[in-house]
Amino acid sequence: MTEIQTRADKLPRHGATAPPPFPFAAIAGQPELTRALLLAAIDPGIGGVLIEGPRGTAKSTAARALAELLAPAPFVTVPLGAALEHLTGTLDLQQALADHAVRFAPGLLARAHGGVLYVDEINLLPDALVDVLLDAAASGLNIVERDGISHQHAARFVLVGTMNPEEGELRPQLLDRLGLAVRLANVGQPALRQAIVRARLAFDADPAGFAARHAPAQQQLARRLATARSRAADAQALPWSDAVHAAVSELCLAARVDGLRADLVMLRAARALAAWEDADEVLPEHVRQVAELVLAHRRQAGEPVPPQAPSPPAAPPAAPTAPTGGAAPPPSGADPAPAPPLPDTGSAAGQADNGTAGEADWGALAPEPVAIAAVKPLRPLRRPDAKKA
Repeated sequence: MTEIQTRADKLPRHGATAPPPFPFAAIAGQPELTRALLLAAIDPGIGGVLIEGPRGTAKSTAARALAELLAPAPFVTVPLGAALEHLTGTLDLQQALADHAVRFAPGLLARAHGGVLYVDEINLLPDALVDVLLDAAASGLNIVERDGISHQHAARFVLVGTMNPEEGELRPQLLDRLGLAVRLANVGQPALRQAIVRARLAFDADPAGFAARHAPAQQQLARRLATARSRAADAQALPWSDAVHAAVSELCLAARVDGLRADLVMLRAARALAAWEDADEVLPEHVRQVAELVLAHRRQAGEPVPPQAPSPPAAPPAAPTAPTGGAAPPPSGADPAPAPPLPDTGSAAGQADNGTAGEADWGALAPEPVAIAAVKPLRPLRRPDAKKA
């Protein structure tokens, strides 16, 4: 039997001089961002969070803060120049030939297990790597195969990807596989901007003191998150009713989404929100609160699908024709009647209608009597060689 040995490089969470990350409890001005990250942390099976927005809107700060809230949990960054083996890990076949044992060198997916995997500018990452990230984020498992040898390990993490739409878009197939999406905008309220700047300056001046001042709120958030994660992991907890399914279907149909992934993600996100709020069951209100996070990157262009309407009433009969064969004039002040449709002469039904007795072609006039004029009799032609009598 082949023995698989795992070699993991355990690095310290923070370097000797590295400051602690910005506290999650101190993030202000981005409520949708913090909600999406908490929901993805409660149920990593949601499939991660895509954060779109301009520079300087706390995208990376919030992702690092979430890993600190899950502590002890790793925070792993995927560089844009990463290779596939760097991401998934490699199998050392030389070791297998020499010692009859397969040595697995873990990649970034293995190191991110239980924490946060952060991809800055995910739209610039090769599609092949994005596919691997999304597969692992949805399944919680990483499978490495090489030359007929397979190794798999758990890879349950919160995937957080950021992008600036000005630098390119993700393909729709990849967008659909990302669970939630948040579209950030610049803070437009002067008072809120000043509060955010003051908090950041205070953190930069004294990171440890700033973290200590927010420690009680941070610990309360951490305990609440741990309780919600435990409730969401219980398959018997937080049931949902038919009304919840009806709300999900109505919202997804109105957004014209493709497939059923949006329905499934919306149900998981609503269940995670119910766990966060310590509710007894999932309610339609939970669905409505998470709907935009699920549909923001899946909504198709065009008007919402209207409800089925009853058939329109039959059109009134055409006005009678004048005795002379022309169309009857409309009443004074009324719009003229629309012209009848052209006959279908190309189909068998149209040709049969044209040949039906009593039905004339469109535009034909009724016959009118015409006087017969007298015709002068023609003189007989003479032969050129005939002689006069």
